[in-house]
Amino acid sequence: MTLKMIIYTTLIMGTLITLISSHWLLMWVGLEMSMLSIIPILMSKSNPRSTEAATKYFLIQATASMILLLSITTTMMYSGQWSILYANNQIISLILTLSLIMKLGLAPFHFWVPEVTQGSSLIAGMILLTWQKIAPLSILIQISPMINQPMIIFSALLSTLLGGWGGLNQTQLRKIMAYSSIAHMGWMLVVVNFNPSISLFNLMIYIIMTISLFATLHMSNSLTTLSLSNVWSTAPPTIIIILMNLLSMGGLPPLTGFSPKWIIIQELVKNNNITIPTLMTIMALLNLYFYVRLTYSTTLTLFPSTNNMKMKWYFNNNKKMITIPPLMTLSIMSLPLTPLFINLS
Repeated sequence: MTLKMIIYTTLIMGTLITLISSHWLLMWVGLEMSMLSIIPILMSKSNPRSTEAATKYFLIQATASMILLLSITTTMMYSGQWSILYANNQIISLILTLSLIMKLGLAPFHFWVPEVTQGSSLIAGMILLTWQKIAPLSILIQISPMINQPMIIFSALLSTLLGGWGGLNQTQLRKIMAYSSIAHMGWMLVVVNFNPSISLFNLMIYIIMTISLFATLHMSNSLTTLSLSNVWSTAPPTIIIILMNLLSMGGLPPLTGFSPKWIIIQELVKNNNITIPTLMTIMALLNLYFYVRLTYSTTLTLFPSTNNMKMKWYFNNNKKMITIPPLMTLSIMSLPLTPLFINLS
């Protein structure tokens, strides 16, 4: 128990150090603390698959950290300072952007995300796809004036395409969530040059929706589409929450997931970019397809059951649902709050 507390404290402190620092070396130390503390969490399931996932995660993150340290030392050589300066050197900008794209698991360096998520538990996967995105994205937002814009837009478009395409043929829910994460990160990345606060808003909505969905999957012990299909006969409220969350992540109005896409498209059009939001909207339909397919397989197909089975959920699972309504409300019904954010930004 004490060891777990130390690991989770280090994980939280690493991200917080990166968030509050304006010194490049402290930012790098914070990222390393987060990386090293999540490896035992990924290996909490003692099997070869989790060990493989942790090894893959370590290798890719260590490589990204080395590239980031290279860009930091090169920046210090040119400027003579460790603080964040908006240098005009294109090579430094390219290397720095490359390292952060690798850390976030964006295309074309996205191959590790589904494998690592699949090899870990639901809780570890949730931390990997939510909390671990905060620190690299915060650095990306801070250096947004100096990042390589063509590279960012290319990576964002490719992430949206591959995030939808990769999830089409999947039956494992953790892999589906990993590809969904890649696509959502593409939406966050495309607008970071134009309005970083919108990327932050998108990250907040994405984290709320992902935590809500992972919590319901963890409660129902669902890891595949087949096991999710059987939940309808044992816990109808859980499956309804999962259904609404999936449609919200797909960006269907009037659910919460529609608001970040709406604001991002509006911001890109305002900056005279018509082609990019058009392409991203078309590619987002791939994500929507596998969300709707999951919805169909879980709620519109009923397996044979007795009348006693249909009421069994009421006596067994009603106490477990207490923690879900606040998350569900935020992840599904927050669209009316969107005008407030538009006025603030």
